[in-house]
Amino acid sequence: MAKIPKKLLRSVRFTALEAIERINRGGAYSNLLLNELIQKNQVDGKDTALLTELVYGTISRQLLLAYDVEPFIRKAKKVDPWVKSLLQLSVYQMLYLDRVPDHAIINEAVEIAKAKGNPGTGKFVNGVLRSIQREGVPSLDLIQDPIERLATEISLPKFLTEKFVAEIGEAKTREMGLSLLEPSRVSARIDLRFLTRAEAVEALEEDGIEARISELSPYGIVADKGFLAGSELFQNGWLTIQDESSMLVAQALQVEPGQKVLDACAAPGGKTTHIAALLQGDGSVTALDIHDHKLELVRENADRLRVSDRVVTKKMDAREASANFQPNSFDRILVDAPCSGLGLMRRKPDIKYQKKPQDFVQLPIIQQEILKNCAPTLKSGGIMVYSTCTIAPAENQEVVAEFLATHPDFEKIELDLEAKLQPAIHDQMLVLYPEMFMTDGFFICAMRKK
Repeated sequence: MAKIPKKLLRSVRFTALEAIERINRGGAYSNLLLNELIQKNQVDGKDTALLTELVYGTISRQLLLAYDVEPFIRKAKKVDPWVKSLLQLSVYQMLYLDRVPDHAIINEAVEIAKAKGNPGTGKFVNGVLRSIQREGVPSLDLIQDPIERLATEISLPKFLTEKFVAEIGEAKTREMGLSLLEPSRVSARIDLRFLTRAEAVEALEEDGIEARISELSPYGIVADKGFLAGSELFQNGWLTIQDESSMLVAQALQVEPGQKVLDACAAPGGKTTHIAALLQGDGSVTALDIHDHKLELVRENADRLRVSDRVVTKKMDAREASANFQPNSFDRILVDAPCSGLGLMRRKPDIKYQKKPQDFVQLPIIQQEILKNCAPTLKSGGIMVYSTCTIAPAENQEVVAEFLATHPDFEKIELDLEAKLQPAIHDQMLVLYPEMFMTDGFFICAMRKK
């Protein structure tokens, strides 16, 4: 490969292609990778929003875009993976973005192809994109198998599509899948010790950020425009970026000042710091994780959000809680368990391509072990909340059912949440699908020790 010209190297589309390539190779989450590449390639600040849109849009629709491109490259002897990614990135722009004319998209794709490959690669890319521009992409009706057709339409692996169709039906699977192709909305939790949500919205307006009060969480706001992490409130530690669904966990825990709380799977500390703020300066939350660097994240968050005096971190596997803490040690326990993360598919679109069927066998075993080993450390009358950022019943309702069947001293209790969330609560358990309120998908169940 020839040396890439500096101007092209710093272009938003070249950087987007580099991000997509690295994500496809594995080991790089899209949400962590973009900042690194913006710095490395010195992408202009005004182009960062477009870069995010290109990467997330292409990755979230990857299976559909591959289907769109495939008939036009079928006769080629060999097409390198990066060339396929470049074609998908270009077709995404041609089909879903109307700000840039097709000829500009094609010209830049050809320049990238020539720089990364050779003049022949540029000619190939030009021919494919001109053909797609002229003929249009193939109809999904050409796919005979209805599950495969739906999986392609919503760009979800076929085994996951089959799983969701079996659990919630074809219509709901399509509705959910299409919603995952929409951009995530940004929300934040306001620390009510320092200001009200109305005051926060007013302060953010002075920073050029359009925000409104959340209807789902009494601690939340939703930003429609602007960069929350650049706000003065964020710098002061009075605001932290957190999805509305995640804010509901501490609320379900019914934390009161003076209590001792265990956060069994704490990193990076969003829920830990929320619990600590609710303690109102009296009580403690013990945050567990098995990695030192993740516990450091918890401590950093606690410092920034001014709750470090309430947070104690311990390096520990939550499955060893009963061996390390005395029985009846805690008033409240949060088990925000490790899970498949399927509720995060809008925010982390690459996650759906990394899942395997065996994940849904192994994870419930771990989740059960954590619950079982935390349970003895809860005081009688105390509350334990089990939550996940997935929408798989095998990791949610089935885990709770098995735990309760083997622990008759526990019972489910009603969730004290906003009225708007009531349609998502069934059998005293909250199951938030991502299309309901455009949040992350989430599960919450609160159980009391009798």
